[in-house]
Amino acid sequence: MVEDVHTDSTDANYVPEDELLEPQTFTQGELNDLVRDLDLSIDKAELLASRLKQKNLLDKDVLVSHYRKRNFDLAQYYTTDGPLCYCNDIEGLYANLLQEHSSSDWCLFIDSSKRSLKAVLLHNGYLKHGVPIAHSVYLKETFVNLQEVLEAMQYRTHIWNICGDLKIIGLLMGLQQGFTKYCCFLCLWDSRATGEHYKKCDWPKRTYEVGKTNLQHSPLVDPNKVFLPPLHIKLGLMKTFVKTMGKTNSAGFLHLVGKFPKLSEAKLKEGVFIGPQIRQVFRDPDFEKTLSELEMSAWNSFKWVCENFLGNKKSSNYREGVVTLLNAYEKMGCRMSLKLHFLHSHLDFFPENLGAVSDEQGERFHQDIQEMETRYQGFWNEGMMSDYCWRLFRGNPNKIYKRKSYSQHFQFS
Repeated sequence: MVEDVHTDSTDANYVPEDELLEPQTFTQGELNDLVRDLDLSIDKAELLASRLKQKNLLDKDVLVSHYRKRNFDLAQYYTTDGPLCYCNDIEGLYANLLQEHSSSDWCLFIDSSKRSLKAVLLHNGYLKHGVPIAHSVYLKETFVNLQEVLEAMQYRTHIWNICGDLKIIGLLMGLQQGFTKYCCFLCLWDSRATGEHYKKCDWPKRTYEVGKTNLQHSPLVDPNKVFLPPLHIKLGLMKTFVKTMGKTNSAGFLHLVGKFPKLSEAKLKEGVFIGPQIRQVFRDPDFEKTLSELEMSAWNSFKWVCENFLGNKKSSNYREGVVTLLNAYEKMGCRMSLKLHFLHSHLDFFPENLGAVSDEQGERFHQDIQEMETRYQGFWNEGMMSDYCWRLFRGNPNKIYKRKSYSQHFQFS
């Protein structure tokens, strides 16, 4: 029989392993990356560093005042000349960001929002973050202003491919703006010959003779360097589809009115939608239940083209899919727009992988830079541009954290 053993000694209190670990202090590089992930302004970054230093959570060599001049090294690569801020040394900027620059690997995206005109270099395939190279809140979309932007960034030295909406492309090609007769920069498509639009595919090739066929200026770029914008073509197809339904106030159109109550009736009648709204309609099974047979055929064709041609995936039978779309739109009574015309007559002009050169990444840049424009209100200069680039860098790119950051930055090997 085993007797109970009594003792006056007691075991030491159990201490979890995590509590035995000493606090790990931030290095300057780690703190910089945290500031970038939190998207903190210079003032807020200094405040965070000061509080952490007060708690002895920073290495001894970490400087709180570092953030006052965090973008000074990058600011030298930008120049503010009148209303325009632009990059004066593309190669130097990329070298400072520890990136390689080859004109064939990057595409120049030019566009404007309500607030500003912007130019950004987008990486083909989007394996790297875009780099802003020009910005102005004063210049509008005109031929003269775009010419000034291209000259400032020395476009003729780099000869990047060009991407933008069709308005920007038309301006770069010297075309007259508005509802003109010859609005295609590749051929002499007659926009007013509506009876021939779906019947005639081969139109005379455009000759760039100033003063004729709605050409006001000599082109600023080579037409073969232009990438047609898949996102804007997708929006144009949606616009044409909804406008046609709106003419008869069909059940499908009324469903969209109820689905997007914040959109004005005028916008709905004109079919003005953005990418996220189109994706919402794609996921709405009730919308398809309201469509007529002709509308359903056109809608299915539109979805197929978006998924199998205007995105990252290009099906082997994309030509048949585009022809099916055009036939369905014609039967539905859709008027052929310039964007439909490109699918009808210039299918071979589209690049092999539209997803790799899409203008959608450029549209996202609008959203990214908007916060910087608000932060630098009234001081839209090299300080803002260089601070944006500072956010793209990483001091410890291979550092792994428990919680992942979704902020975009350059990848380093």
